[in-house]
Amino acid sequence: MDEIKLTKLAECAGCGAKVGAGELSKLLEGLKVRQDPNLLVGYDRSDDASVYKLSDELALVQTVDFFPPIADDPYTFGAIAAANALSDVYAMGGEPRLALNVMAVPEDMPKEAVHAILRGGYEKAYEAGAIITGGHSIYDKEPKYGMAVTGFVHPDKLLTNSGAQNGDVLIYTKPVGIGVLTAGIKGSLCDEETRTFAEGLMMTLNKYARDIMVKYRIHACTDVTGFGMMGHLLEMAQGSEAEIHLDLSGITFIPQALELARLGVLPAGVYRNRHFAEEWVEPGETELAVQDLLYDPQTSGGLMMAVHPEDAPALLEALRQDNRVPAPQLVGRVAPYTGDKRIYLH
Repeated sequence: MDEIKLTKLAECAGCGAKVGAGELSKLLEGLKVRQDPNLLVGYDRSDDASVYKLSDELALVQTVDFFPPIADDPYTFGAIAAANALSDVYAMGGEPRLALNVMAVPEDMPKEAVHAILRGGYEKAYEAGAIITGGHSIYDKEPKYGMAVTGFVHPDKLLTNSGAQNGDVLIYTKPVGIGVLTAGIKGSLCDEETRTFAEGLMMTLNKYARDIMVKYRIHACTDVTGFGMMGHLLEMAQGSEAEIHLDLSGITFIPQALELARLGVLPAGVYRNRHFAEEWVEPGETELAVQDLLYDPQTSGGLMMAVHPEDAPALLEALRQDNRVPAPQLVGRVAPYTGDKRIYLH
C-alpha cells in the first residue's frame, strides 16, 4: 500500500473536478422543480444543501459530495473527502447526524487501501458527531470517495447563501489557495512540510467555526469550495440582491500558493471559475496571481459568513480564540447593488 500514489490515478484532484458553475446552471436549465411548502431550500437556489421542514422545530438538511483523490495517502484522502462533504451541512447552520459512503475503486486496488479510505471517512464523521450507516460502491478505473450527509437545523435558524444584508461584514475561516497548492504538490513542486500543511487544512472540520457562528447574528453563509471564493461570493451577491466589496489586505493567502500562481501553476478549475464569474468582478489594479487565487477551487474550504456589523468584532475574536479554526479573517462587506458589477476588489 505504501507504493500507491492515489493522485496519479486521477486527472483532476478534489473539488477541482467539480463541474463549473456556469456549465452546471445550463445542465439544470428547464428541469421542473416540484413545489412543496415544506421544501425550504432546493437545488434551484444554488445553495449548499437541500432543507426540508419536518415540524416547526426541526428541518432536515441533506447533501452529497464526492471527488477523486486530493492526497496520495488513502486514509488522508478519506478524511478530506468526508470533511468536505460534512461542510455543506455546517454552511446551512446545521449539525450532521447520519452519513452514507459513496465510493468508486479500481478492481485491482489493494483492500488495505480501500479500508484506509473508509477509515479516514469514518473517523472524520465521528469527530463531527455523525454516524455512518451504509453506502454504495462501484468499480471504476479512477478512485472516488465522498458521502451523502443528513443533518438537522431549526427552521428559524437556517442559514442560506442568499440572506446577506446591507452593511454586513464578511468573515472567512480558512486561508485561500489550497487548489493551487495541491496542483503544485501533484507536480512535485512542494516540499513535505507544505504537503502536510495542505492536508491538515483540508482535514479540518468546519464544525468548530459553525458552533461559534450560530451564537451571533449571521444573515448568510456558504462554504467556499469548487467554485472558488469569487464563484461562491457571486452566488451570495446575486441571491441577496447585493454587491460585495472585498478588502484584499484582510484575506489570508497561502504564501506558497501565491508563489505557484505567479509561476503559472494553476488547476483547470481556476479557468472555469474565472469564465463563470469574472464579468461580474471589478478587479481594479489587483495582481493577476492574487485574482487567480480568488478563483481557485478550494477543497474543503472555510465558511464565508455575512454577519451583522455590531456582532462582527465579537465573532471574529471568538473564532480567533479557538485554535481549531485555521485562519479567521475579516475580508469585506456587503452593500446595496448599484446595477453594475457584483464584486469589487480593493
